[in-house]
Amino acid sequence: MNLSLPNDREFAWKDGTLWCENVPLKDLAARFGTPLYVYSKQAIVNAFQSYQKPLEPYKHLMCFAVKANSNLSIIRLLGKLGAGFDIVSEGELRRIQAAGCDTSKVIFSGVAKTYHEIEAALDADIKCFNIESPAELDRVIAVAQKKGKKARVSFRVNPDVDAKTHPYISTGLKKNKFGIAYDQAVELYLKASRSPELEVVGIDCHIGSQITDTAPFVDACEKLCTLLDKLRLNGIDLQHIDFGGGLGIQYSNEAVPSPTVLVAALRRVLVKRGYGDKEMIFEAGRSLVGNSGALLMTVQYMKQGELKNFCIVDCGMNDMIRPTLYQAWMQIVPVTPKKEEKETYCYVVGPVCETGDWLGKDRLLNVQEGDLMALLSAGAYGMSMASNYNSRCLPAEVLVDGNRAALIRKRQCAEELFSDEILVTDTQLGSDGLTDQ
Repeated sequence: MNLSLPNDREFAWKDGTLWCENVPLKDLAARFGTPLYVYSKQAIVNAFQSYQKPLEPYKHLMCFAVKANSNLSIIRLLGKLGAGFDIVSEGELRRIQAAGCDTSKVIFSGVAKTYHEIEAALDADIKCFNIESPAELDRVIAVAQKKGKKARVSFRVNPDVDAKTHPYISTGLKKNKFGIAYDQAVELYLKASRSPELEVVGIDCHIGSQITDTAPFVDACEKLCTLLDKLRLNGIDLQHIDFGGGLGIQYSNEAVPSPTVLVAALRRVLVKRGYGDKEMIFEAGRSLVGNSGALLMTVQYMKQGELKNFCIVDCGMNDMIRPTLYQAWMQIVPVTPKKEEKETYCYVVGPVCETGDWLGKDRLLNVQEGDLMALLSAGAYGMSMASNYNSRCLPAEVLVDGNRAALIRKRQCAEELFSDEILVTDTQLGSDGLTDQ
């Protein structure tokens, strides 16, 4: 079994067991139970600074895509570091407010903003809306007019750049639902610039997630600059260029360029094209928190099937859906590996009543009932995508800082699964099958 770790410097082997910073993971499992999400504060700080430092000489805003990990303590930590926030719902806006962070650094993306969400964002005085369709532009104008406020807007332009990533997280192609058509952009910018309810401040693109090459970013930047040339000829000069999500992360042996390399590559294009004075914005999610997290689980049974061996754990697809949804490979290791070599190929599966409930296929493991295992690089799109499927309680979350650990989400209890449901009796139903109330 390969016990080398991905770029998780804050997760390391010490004294024959796996630690997060200065805390053994086995101690956290004993204290808080499993399944358990564990995050390293230092790993998040390091990831944020890896973008912030190369951007420091230039006008910039480094945003955190809240959808990657929406825990209030994670949001507050990044806010204190100076991060802005990329949101896609009113719920994410409310989380930023609850965490005490600056809503003037919020960028509202997403293809289906409702009237109420636009009103809430205007009331919060966010930095700007990323407009994704002509109909949305009309809606923002209408809501701003109704509220007597001016909305700052940017257009998310679809540059039709293939990021060569999983089709579910590829967002910059013509066939994707995101953004406005490249050839339609100038017309919509002119319409927005004539609207007294709007202030046109930027241009945005987002070509996908888990990108491990700078070339697609450079291609998109060139296309945006060509569009900026056309806008300038029409008297429209923008304040910022938003490059969307950041780089991918290392789950296994991916070669991922550093943010320093990415920023330098984009700066060369911007300076060459005459846009070196524009504010640079990124909306990174995965690369800020992905390698900061591990998901701990306990082996329940070792089952020898007719064709496969199964390692059945107390963690399922409802706790971490990436493997079955994206066919994602995520490293799984025993927290305290055994010294003897009696490894067997196993499917690591959970308790959910679905054949698709798996976390790893054909993993070489030497574990037995009661052993603790860790799924690594689990800080992004794990807990934020977790569900109560099969009426399973959501796991707890812990943030480690040096030799200290704080509970940042308590484990859900069974009563909380249905605390917001209403048990209707027959006498409460009207003759038409609807409640009288």
